[in-house]
Amino acid sequence: MEEATRLIAVRHGETAWNVDTRIQGQLDIGLNDTGLWQARRVGQALAHEDIGAIYASDLSRAWQTAQEIARPHGLMVQPEPGLRERAFGRFEGMSFAEIESTLPDQARRWRERDPEFQPEGGESLLVFRERVTRIASKLAARHPGQLVALVAHGGVMDVLYRAATRQELQAPRTWQLGNAAINRMLWTPEGFSLVGWSDTAHLAADDDVLDETTT
Repeated sequence: MEEATRLIAVRHGETAWNVDTRIQGQLDIGLNDTGLWQARRVGQALAHEDIGAIYASDLSRAWQTAQEIARPHGLMVQPEPGLRERAFGRFEGMSFAEIESTLPDQARRWRERDPEFQPEGGESLLVFRERVTRIASKLAARHPGQLVALVAHGGVMDVLYRAATRQELQAPRTWQLGNAAINRMLWTPEGFSLVGWSDTAHLAADDDVLDETTT
């Protein structure tokens, strides 16, 4: 029987657009000062973990966070575009309020988590889920019995949580997806399972960790 791969999944630190509730999607927005602090803290929290490999979205906010996790281990972060945030097309660069006011019908379908809805030029939840679960499974399969870090985005974390808990895309979210939280899962060829979620003890000095799911 193949050994399970242990996974640590981390959302990037905070960006200015998180604060502004502006959709980043696949636009390349870097961390703000709070996000850089969060990245350093998560790196320190994981410094003594036996991490064998680190994969990250190649977008700056995830890449910067991954570099802080990699530093104590002397590891090279391996870029993986398949771990990018959901592509939001026309929504990218818009605030939640702007989407609601200018594209109300699309905003409703997005808010209701219509699995087939895709913003113009973007991805549907169905396509996004297939991308994320496929690439995360591929990466995990390379490292049976090892501990692997995946550094990505809020939407990616949401897909992984739903995969690990067997929840449908349209199920209301009752779990946190905070910046720089530590999330733990196992992977076997049968799929993902949940070990622990949204550990933010290392961010205890930050009383205002944002919980955005789509940016």
